[in-house]
Amino acid sequence: MRKLTVILALSLIMVLGISSAIMAQDLRVGLSVSTLNNPFFVDLKDGAEAKAEELGIELLVVDAQDDAAQQLSSIEDLIIKQIDILVVNQVDGNAVVSAITAANDAGIPVITVDRGAEGGDVVSHIASDNVAGGKMAGDFVAEQINESGKVVEIEGIPGTSAARDRGKGFNESMAEYPDIEIIAQQPAGFNRAEGMTVMENILQANPEIDAVFAHNDNMALGAMEAVSAAGRSDEMIIVGFDAIDDAVEAVEEGNLAATIAQKPYLMGEMAVETAQKVADGEEVAEFTSVPLQLITE
Repeated sequence: MRKLTVILALSLIMVLGISSAIMAQDLRVGLSVSTLNNPFFVDLKDGAEAKAEELGIELLVVDAQDDAAQQLSSIEDLIIKQIDILVVNQVDGNAVVSAITAANDAGIPVITVDRGAEGGDVVSHIASDNVAGGKMAGDFVAEQINESGKVVEIEGIPGTSAARDRGKGFNESMAEYPDIEIIAQQPAGFNRAEGMTVMENILQANPEIDAVFAHNDNMALGAMEAVSAAGRSDEMIIVGFDAIDDAVEAVEEGNLAATIAQKPYLMGEMAVETAQKVADGEEVAEFTSVPLQLITE
């Protein structure tokens, strides 16, 4: 009887252990990324995948390719695949609301990362303080041009929280310097080629420019190429945002004056960690701020 009791106890322990392992691996998290044609969001995805593998979570990644309609469709597919948690890095803060609502209706908790949504029930948002980052860039620009001059702002995708907040912080900073004039503000879709085209047009219309702030590094690098091709690199400084590898290299080489460093890999890790906590029934913060840093030569 004692032997039978021991065998039964050991069997129960093994079953419980196996069940726990299965439960740990049963969690399915869907990650909808705005675009994987941007190194910043590739880093975010890589961080999420690494953390998911570490925690034994099944991670399903979909790429919206900067198309709000495609993002909605791909999130609907994730819902059909019965994910447990949805993590969204949205293309458009307004357009994504219907996708978040669809997840809400299906009883799927939603976490947003890097870019905030304008509606729907979101349990947690993980991002850098983009307003503070924009102000950091503005203060640096003002210092570099001795608080006087003509400045260009190349904006991101209209409707995204990143473009709105970075622009807000930058313009709040510029308002503190009465001798600085923002002579052009044009969107370039967070895209390098568009950044180059927009800057080419601005250069033709403005013979005097002291500084350029772009809402992300891709646009800053595109602007840098346009300025270099026009032979006007010595006339102005260019500041980006995100600290992607190409931008950091350009800063080291003296071609970009600065970039604001975010930590997309860490954002991806934190998003998956938060998903695990939500699945475990733990309380999570409504907003988690990821630190920023000014990167200069």
